[in-house]
Amino acid sequence: MLQLLNNIQHKDLRVITQRGAKWGDDFMSAPATVDEFRRLQAHYPIVFQQDGKGGFLPAVMFGLQEGSNLFLTDAGWDADYVPLSVQRLPFSIGIADDELRMMVDMDSRRISHGAEGEAVFLPQGGTTDFTENANAVLRSLHEGLEATTDFIQTLMTNDLLEPFTLDVERPDGTHGQLVGYYIIHEERLAALDAASIGLLHQADYLMPIYMAMASLSNFTKLIKRHLASNVA
Repeated sequence: MLQLLNNIQHKDLRVITQRGAKWGDDFMSAPATVDEFRRLQAHYPIVFQQDGKGGFLPAVMFGLQEGSNLFLTDAGWDADYVPLSVQRLPFSIGIADDELRMMVDMDSRRISHGAEGEAVFLPQGGTTDFTENANAVLRSLHEGLEATTDFIQTLMTNDLLEPFTLDVERPDGTHGQLVGYYIIHEERLAALDAASIGLLHQADYLMPIYMAMASLSNFTKLIKRHLASNVA
């Protein structure tokens, strides 16, 4: 249940910041923004998925099946960078009185009903450093998603996305497939004329395109994590 965050209704609200399945981090992928590609590509495969509105959204893969986040360990999240769409939980952006406002999902497993977790408000009603940081994450995510819309439109205009199927061999010798995702079409990118490449360069889109392409090598690491988890 999403609620508009306020210091009266939520004066005693605390949020658990540890990472783990018990706090709702057991998802196989998460949305990403084009501004994050440089940091994301060091750890995760970056793919694209249909948004149900005729477009696409970038996503990073944490696992190869629903409910599997292979970056979760007993010590927390096993990567140096966590996507903004994950960092912001349990908060999101809503609109109230024609302004962007901070919302909180009261059904999130990160909501603490005791002394555990980070306080959202100070005793006198002001916001804590934790909340200010969460708000900054939301702003970065909002701006990043807006920039990503134009990036995706450019990829679609140049027909640079193609369906992608990943074949994964299980420890017992059977095979599974990861389907429903798209990647950059390298041959079409290479075939673009100088004018089109120039426009991509002017828009600063070449770097994230190559970052997304390079990130696919992380599937090898993800498969190793997947096989190791199944053996365990």
